[in-house]
Amino acid sequence: MPIASPSTASEKIRVFTDLFSWQDAHKLVLMIYRITRKFPKDEMFGLVAQLRRAVVSISSNIAEGFSRISYAEKIHFYSIALGSVTEVQNQMLIARDVEYVAQEDFMSVEKQSVKVHKLINGLIKSSRSFLIPHS
Repeated sequence: MPIASPSTASEKIRVFTDLFSWQDAHKLVLMIYRITRKFPKDEMFGLVAQLRRAVVSISSNIAEGFSRISYAEKIHFYSIALGSVTEVQNQMLIARDVEYVAQEDFMSVEKQSVKVHKLINGLIKSSRSFLIPHS
């Protein structure tokens, strides 16, 4: 599936899929789905379901935040996405420690999740810059 993105940094972001944060969060979703296919079947409604829900929440909240008009609402949804990144990181630590995930896969997810975390922080910082400071 091709992901739309501006070809240069100066092009306007028109849809949520233009956001690098969403694109990298989507990559993280695909990674988690691929990795959790290898988990034990008895974890399908446990750790697998929790990981998948949390990782989907990241890109979903970025998309929802993008569609909001108020910057305070944008920040709210981007903050939820940030929390979901941390949730995925924690759940992957558990998966690694109970030996459900190979170290190589763990490190790939860790690297991608840190990248997504930084990009979402950038969205929050940018959105905050548009808020009118209280006097």
